[in-house]
Amino acid sequence: MGSKGKRKRLSWFTRAAKWASHTAGRPMTFMVAVGIIILWAMTGPIFKFSDTWQLVINTSTTIVTFLMVFLIQNTQNRDTEALQIKLDELIRALESAHNALLDLEELDDDELDLIRKDYLDLAKTARAELKTRRGNSQRSSR
Repeated sequence: MGSKGKRKRLSWFTRAAKWASHTAGRPMTFMVAVGIIILWAMTGPIFKFSDTWQLVINTSTTIVTFLMVFLIQNTQNRDTEALQIKLDELIRALESAHNALLDLEELDDDELDLIRKDYLDLAKTARAELKTRRGNSQRSSR
């Protein structure tokens, strides 16, 4: 799959979510937030630490947190899906890989548990074989 064709234009929400995620993760954004908190705290004596003064910061932080949850979740979903597609392609491309592992995220918990048990058993067997080989090589080197 080449990227020679035109890329589809991202939706306004995707663009906004990417921008917000990128901006929120920058050190300068953190510093601005700390500055706002310091400024708010310094205005406490001016407003006599009133209920309204407290309500301003509580309401502001609640609104920002509420909106950021959705933006962060959108970004995380998109990143996870892209990563999953890349992993699926690696599995598909490897000749010795099991194509049954493609799209595991679509299975229910019971099916995942069965597959996980198979791989745990494979790992246990491989570790036992490794331990045996190590023991044999130590005995032969004496």
